[in-house]
Amino acid sequence: MSKINLENLTTERRNEATFGLDEMTVKEACQKMNQEDQKVAVAVEKELASIEKVIEATIAAFKKGGRLIYMGAGTSGRLGVLDAAECVPTFGVEPEMVVGLIAGGDQAMTVAVEGAEDSAELGANDLHELKLNENDMVVGIAASGRTPYVIGGLDYARQVGAATGTISCNKDAEISKHAQFPIEVDCGPEFLTGSTRLKSGTAQKLILNMISTISMIGIGKVYNNLMVDVKATNEKLVERSKRIIMQATEVDYETADRFFTAADENVKLAIVMILTDSDKDTAAQKLIAADGFVKKTI
Repeated sequence: MSKINLENLTTERRNEATFGLDEMTVKEACQKMNQEDQKVAVAVEKELASIEKVIEATIAAFKKGGRLIYMGAGTSGRLGVLDAAECVPTFGVEPEMVVGLIAGGDQAMTVAVEGAEDSAELGANDLHELKLNENDMVVGIAASGRTPYVIGGLDYARQVGAATGTISCNKDAEISKHAQFPIEVDCGPEFLTGSTRLKSGTAQKLILNMISTISMIGIGKVYNNLMVDVKATNEKLVERSKRIIMQATEVDYETADRFFTAADENVKLAIVMILTDSDKDTAAQKLIAADGFVKKTI
C-alpha cells in the first residue's frame, strides 16, 4: 500500500500553542481550547463567498424538485447525517429532501467501519442507490479534503449531471478538484493533533447550519425569522407552534390555539388564515400561488 502524505495538511499539523497539553491544569486546558475554538468562526467568515455559491445552487436544486445530499466519512459523515435529520422537524420537509450519507452506512454513526472511507466505488454506489439525478445537489464533506468515498461520490454526481459542492478544512484540497462549488476553511492546527472532530468539526457544523437553514429560507420555509413550517411532533413543539403564530400575527394565545386547531396544526396555514382573514381552503390556495412564501400571500 502506498504511503499517504499528510504532512502538508493543516488538520494534521501540531499546534504549538498546545504543546505540554498533558501538563496543563483543567482550567488552563479549558482556556486554551476556548481560545482555539474562537478562531473557527473567523475562518468560516473568510469563506462566506464560497458558502453563498453552495447555498444558491442548493436553492436552485430545491426549486427543481431536487434533493440536498450530504456525504462524508467519520465525523464529517455524522455531521451531515445530523444536519439532514434536523431539517425534518425544523422545516417540515420529508426525510427524502435532505439526505445524509456516511461511509459504511448507519452502523458507522456509532462505530467506525473498517476501510469504508477508502472506497471511491462505495461513494458512487451509495448515490446510485439513491437514484441520484440531475436535479439534485451533492455536498461532499471531508476535513482532510482527500477522502476517497467522497471523491467517488462527487465524480459519479458529475457524470449524472447533479450540482456538486464540498466542505474541507485544508486549502488546495483534493476534493475541491472534483466539485463545482468548493469550500475550503482553514482553522489552523487542532487543539489535539489530528483530532478533526474538534475545530474542523465545529467549522463543518457552522457551514452545514448555513447551507440548510438559508436554503430553506430561500424556498419559503421561514417568515420573518420564524420557522413557520415546524412540525408539532411533541408537547414542546405544539406550544412553540402556538407561540410562532402569536409572534407572526400578534394575536393572543387563545386565538393562536383556535387557528392552530382549525389549520390541522399547520403553523404556516394558520398564520396565513389570520393575516389574510381567510378560511383554511382559501389560505391553502394563497400559499400554493405564493410558492409557500407567507409574505407573498399578504
